[in-house]
Amino acid sequence: MRRPLLAVDGDSLAHRAYHALPKTIRRLGGRPAGALTGFSNMLLRLWESEAPRAILVAWDTLETPTYRHEAFAGYQGGREFDADLLEQLALLPELTEVLGFACAKGPGYEADDFLAAAAAAEEKAGGTVLVATSDRDAFQLASERTTLLQPVRGVSELARVGPADVRERYGVEPAQVPDFIALRGDPSDRLPGAAGIGPKKAADVLGAFGTLEAALAAGRFSAEAEDLRLYRRIATLDASAPLPPLNDHVPRWAEASSTVRDWGLTQLAERLAAKAAESSS
Repeated sequence: MRRPLLAVDGDSLAHRAYHALPKTIRRLGGRPAGALTGFSNMLLRLWESEAPRAILVAWDTLETPTYRHEAFAGYQGGREFDADLLEQLALLPELTEVLGFACAKGPGYEADDFLAAAAAAEEKAGGTVLVATSDRDAFQLASERTTLLQPVRGVSELARVGPADVRERYGVEPAQVPDFIALRGDPSDRLPGAAGIGPKKAADVLGAFGTLEAALAAGRFSAEAEDLRLYRRIATLDASAPLPPLNDHVPRWAEASSTVRDWGLTQLAERLAAKAAESSS
């Protein structure tokens, strides 16, 4: 049986690692290292527990606005990242590639878009996908072949989310999640949603009409129609995002061990060296 593709939201899990671990974790020169350490340990656990055929790690490009930012000035407004976190986010894609995993990052796209593209490509090829992210926008990807792995306790515990779980949590189908977000709004992305519509009412509207567009065609939310269409477009992940090759691969534990040792991450280097020895025995 073909092993799953593991698609990882790098920014999402790096943020969780940064905030879950002590800020006292440092590397060479006293530089911050909590996100580097926590994220790497999570990748190791995922490799060991899920035995994927390959790992794709997707990243935001923070210095370049996406079409979402250009279409809606308030999108993700007010977000500020600690300088220590930004420093580590700049290093993590390099570490991902040194480990031998596929890395997806490009101007105009968010990490979620690459996750959507990977899920679509793997499903089309007849495979299965595990998507590791704490971003609930990705619930729209849940299917019979794609399962989400959602951190629920720091970076140490993951919940599996499939279509039935999306229905239980939101009262909608995965395909309706962008419509649901447009109606309900999304505080984390600063999307206001429809006036006076919370999660239950949003689910009720979609239960009655099926889609946001059908509700608008029936005369609902006429004063907000174009805004809601924009919010739905923003909430919809772009499965056309360009992907690197997703061939089966074997991690380069020894090379990664050498790299992180040079960075002053001795404990992580030892763990990676142990994985290299285990793989070669």
